[in-house]
Amino acid sequence: MAKTAARPGFVCTECGWTTVKWQGRCGECQTWGSVSEAGAPRLATVQSHTPTSKAVPIARIDPDLAIRTLTGVGELDRVLGDGIVPGAVVLLAGEPGVGKSTLLLEVAARWAKAGRRTLYVSGEESAAQVRLRAGRTNALADELYLAAETDLGTVLGHIEEVAPSLMVLDSVQTVGTAEAEGSPGGPTQVREVTAALVRVAKRRGMAVIIVGHVTKDGAIAGPRLLEHLVDVVLAFEGDRHSGFRMVRATKNRFGPADEVGCFEMAETGIVEVTDPSGLFTSVHAEPVPGTCITVTMEGRRPLLAELQALVVPSVLPAPRRTVHGLDSGRVSMVLAVLERRCRVAVGSRDVYASTVGGAKVSDPSADLAIAIAIASAATNTTLAPRTLALGEVGLAGELRRVPGTDRRLAEAARLGFTDALVPTETTTGRRGLVDARRLSTTERPGIRVHEVPTLAHALSAAGVDGR
Repeated sequence: MAKTAARPGFVCTECGWTTVKWQGRCGECQTWGSVSEAGAPRLATVQSHTPTSKAVPIARIDPDLAIRTLTGVGELDRVLGDGIVPGAVVLLAGEPGVGKSTLLLEVAARWAKAGRRTLYVSGEESAAQVRLRAGRTNALADELYLAAETDLGTVLGHIEEVAPSLMVLDSVQTVGTAEAEGSPGGPTQVREVTAALVRVAKRRGMAVIIVGHVTKDGAIAGPRLLEHLVDVVLAFEGDRHSGFRMVRATKNRFGPADEVGCFEMAETGIVEVTDPSGLFTSVHAEPVPGTCITVTMEGRRPLLAELQALVVPSVLPAPRRTVHGLDSGRVSMVLAVLERRCRVAVGSRDVYASTVGGAKVSDPSADLAIAIAIASAATNTTLAPRTLALGEVGLAGELRRVPGTDRRLAEAARLGFTDALVPTETTTGRRGLVDARRLSTTERPGIRVHEVPTLAHALSAAGVDGR
């Protein structure tokens, strides 16, 4: 009796999930269009080979072979961890039009102006188009080589011919190879192209920066394996209606993964912003009701942000709640606490809350500033000038301290703020948790700190409780 051949299965190219019949969506990672047919599994026998180089004790390896090199763009070096390591592969992802190509062309130009050979490979634009943009942003250098290619084999040939110390590929979704299935941009093609570039980068000690696209959900397009293959993953964020841009590290094998770099898009290209706090605050000739300053943490960097609120009588059965740049859920929670715990009448009124300069604030430390701004607008009272507030608001009306309070206050003092409202510090002694129930004021270098235990105390100390 003839043996029945093994029925071919289907496998997800994203996570490796298998199924006996084709499905449009992976049952494991929920990715659409990633399930493809695969042959019956076979057990392959792998034979050992003589290694080309012997393993050596780790102490004998020369650490100077991995000395960092500055890219010339200070804010990017800050995120990378004081430069890029030879042989490192960096993935920079962001939405269309955010400025990825402009930033990396500037990085390539500054690297080349330092006398280091650089190769910029563009798969999305022609060489003439890249040259036109380089002339506009003054990104021309003798050691900067440019190639417009979409074939992986040709790209590797350019690397062998130019022998650069840094290569920029824009973008990995536009490059393909005949050795892999699918079309350029597909999961299999993206995986093979990235794996080939990682191999050549490690072999030659050449740094590689790869541009990656993102999906409509904001995730990096391509297989999840892509983020595991590279050494550093950077996210380039920004609002197309604002010139402010931010580079955030989500993975970094050679440095901190919680740093951010700040940039601003200008007519001449992308410009570093070493002190971005001024972008998110406005200057008022006189105190205005409904405004409050807070200090948020982007990675390990404290940034000042101005929060504004407007409270007006509503003519609708359901009062309007409009939020821009803030977490709408947290704003709704703060409104409920103000209504229930502090007797601030906002339930039947329209409330508008926003940030200044297009900043996006999701840090819980902004709760107190949001509450003060809304209470100030509701009671038509003003907060004292050069005063800020930071702290998390609880549902019981209590205030909680947030991490990095000392660093936030030091940044506020450096920028000229004289007073700060913060939650009362709790200490633990023999009798357990001790919470101060009265307001206290302490002097710190350059700033007076007013400690308040509850939101009601904070509104009273700020003078915005309507009394």
